[in-house]
Amino acid sequence: MNILVTGAAGFIGSHFARTLLDGARPGHEGDRVTALDRLTYAGTLNNLPLGHPRLAFVRGDVCDTALLDEVVPGHDAVVHFAAESHVDRSVEGAEAFVRTNVLGTQALLDAALRHGVRTFVQVSTDEVYGSIAEGRWSEEEPLLPNSPYAASKAAADLFARAYARTHGLDVRITRCANNYGPGQHPEKLIPRFVTRLLDGLPVPLYGDGSNLREWLHVDDHCRAVLLVLDRGRPGEVYNVGGGTTLSNREMTARLLDLCGRGWDLVERVEDRKGHDFRYAVDDAKIRRELGYAPRRSFEAELASTVAWYASHRDHWEPAGAAPAHPC
Repeated sequence: MNILVTGAAGFIGSHFARTLLDGARPGHEGDRVTALDRLTYAGTLNNLPLGHPRLAFVRGDVCDTALLDEVVPGHDAVVHFAAESHVDRSVEGAEAFVRTNVLGTQALLDAALRHGVRTFVQVSTDEVYGSIAEGRWSEEEPLLPNSPYAASKAAADLFARAYARTHGLDVRITRCANNYGPGQHPEKLIPRFVTRLLDGLPVPLYGDGSNLREWLHVDDHCRAVLLVLDRGRPGEVYNVGGGTTLSNREMTARLLDLCGRGWDLVERVEDRKGHDFRYAVDDAKIRRELGYAPRRSFEAELASTVAWYASHRDHWEPAGAAPAHPC
């Protein structure tokens, strides 16, 4: 199979590309992967095995229709990770999120139609559902995004659905909980806190830290996306959950402990505008239909992730641990 992976130099996209290339996935031993990435601040070629004989890298923008007409032909599937994904940045300015997440998805869908791509996997987020006080969202819940980032991803999902219904394109959508693991850009909560704590710098905690998030290891997420690519049903949405739910304060406590630091390095800051209190997806559908279940132990993998950042300063020091966006 020839697979185009967008956003393939980023954290999750690169992990997925490496998953396809590792030769250990039944049915994917001979896959050829085209990695498309604009190499913005969050993407780096260090994330990719550039010398791999079944990998081709293309630097480019998913909004560039002329480039897509060169790259997309010949691919059996597109797995679309490329996105602006940082909520705080979207609050500061939404234009880049609309451009990449909405217009980029629409351009890629059009290119997939023009060039006969068999399957299009739209990788989305649980944040499109909004915030839920109790219970869990099924895939049938309405989309009620609250941040500009979440709104842009919800719009992309709706475009994907429309292309499935209108044009008959085989589109499959995944909506995942928060990811963690080695190699994530230090703007996100776990690597941001870890990189700062390793250097003895203060970390900012929004409000009282009671906001709840579900955490899933990137490897479990990528296995779920691959299951949807292989056996998902056209036009369907699959929630990907099954991780560990913690308040931001509880996560902070774990990271302080793993980094050998104390609460004196935690600074309370004013809460984010429109801060969602709780995300929680019901993943019964992907478990029932595709046999998905997370395999990674949260406690063990969180410790492993912290250790990775401690031993890979070359990954995050160029990006700088100084910016202290709250969480």
